Amino acid sequence: MPKQVVNVASDDYLSAVYRLHHDEGESVIAVRLADRLGVTPPSVAGMLKRLRRDGLVSIERGRVIALTPEGLRRAERMVRRHRLAECLLTSVLGVPWWRAYEEAHLLEHGISDVTEPHLVETLGNPARSPFGYPIPGIAEPAALSMTTLADVPEGATIEIDRVFEEDEQLLQFFDEEGIRPGQRVRMEASAPYRGTVAVALDGRGIVMGMQVAERVWVRADADGA
Repeated sequence: MPKQVVNVASDDYLSAVYRLHHDEGESVIAVRLADRLGVTPPSVAGMLKRLRRDGLVSIERGRVIALTPEGLRRAERMVRRHRLAECLLTSVLGVPWWRAYEEAHLLEHGISDVTEPHLVETLGNPARSPFGYPIPGIAEPAALSMTTLADVPEGATIEIDRVFEEDEQLLQFFDEEGIRPGQRVRMEASAPYRGTVAVALDGRGIVMGMQVAERVWVRADADGA
């Protein structure tokens, strides 16, 4: 019989803690975790009790949730497999870019210790996911930029580092407008009181809400601008 996939729920929680803290620079608290996972606070409380019992998370001062060394190892394994699945879907199977996150979530738990190294080799040891996120265990560990498009001053030219991947409708917008990792954009206008920013990309103007701009992380462009 095929091996049974286990610990799906706990791995999803560990991955969510990893993404919120490592990828987005957020302090992880129960309410934020419930919102991200789309579950109720009592459900989060029950799972946190189980994860603490198993030595996978700790609760620090201010009720901040942190991964233990074993929890981090588990989270990195699942995030790595998820991002490898995204690469497989987009670069080999031709699945549309904006669909890759949801589809990869269905595949990640089915990638075994046997399959994973073959997948890495087939994909050519990718360092980043299609959405710009480092792949744990393959990419060199480095601090991620926490600067978002909403933080960029007018007149600055920057490079898109990564985009929020967990909202399929948002990814469709990014896809339609060409907002992808590696693209250079110039901040034309930032209007916080109106809640919008306007950028230029490939000679086109794009206007987006400030909340959308906060879902695009950027870095200084290749010319150091």
